[in-house]
Amino acid sequence: MASSKGIGIGGGAGGTKTAAPVTMELEKLSVEQLKAVKEQADLEVNLLQDSLNNIRTATARLDVASNALNDLSLRPQGKKMLVPLTTSLYVPGTLDDADNVLVDVGTGYFIEKTMVEGKDYCERKINLLKSNYDQLLEVATKKKSIADEVGMALQAKLRPLAPAQ
Repeated sequence: MASSKGIGIGGGAGGTKTAAPVTMELEKLSVEQLKAVKEQADLEVNLLQDSLNNIRTATARLDVASNALNDLSLRPQGKKMLVPLTTSLYVPGTLDDADNVLVDVGTGYFIEKTMVEGKDYCERKINLLKSNYDQLLEVATKKKSIADEVGMALQAKLRPLAPAQ
C-alpha cells in the first residue's frame, strides 16, 4: 500500500491534521491506493465500534454490581436470598456478613473488601470506563470522518471512469 502520510490512518499524530491537507493528499493517490486506505479506515472504525460496545457492556455490568452492593448493604444479616452463580443459575443462600464482599478484579481473581471499598471500587472503574469511552468515541468519530473523506475522494476519482449512461 502506498503511504497514507497525512491521512491519519493507523492513529498517531497523523490523525490530527486539518481537512485541507488530507484532501490534497487523497487527490494524489490512485484508485487502488484509495480503495486500500478506505478498507483500512473502515476496518479501524469497525474495531473502534466493537471496543465502544465492549466498554458499554462493562460499564453496564459494573452499574449492576454497584446497585447489587447498595441493595446488599440494606439487607439484615441472616437474610435468605438467591445467590447468582452465573447469569442464569441461582442457588439459595444466607447473608452471613453484609460488611465484607468479594470483588472480582478479573481473570478469576477476587479480593475481599469492605462494603464501602467495594462500592468505591465499582465507582472508580465506572468513571475510568466512561473516561475511556469518551476518548475512544472522539477517536472513532475522527476515523469515521476520515473514512468518509476517503470514500468521497474515491467516488470522485471513479466518476470520470464510469461509462456515460
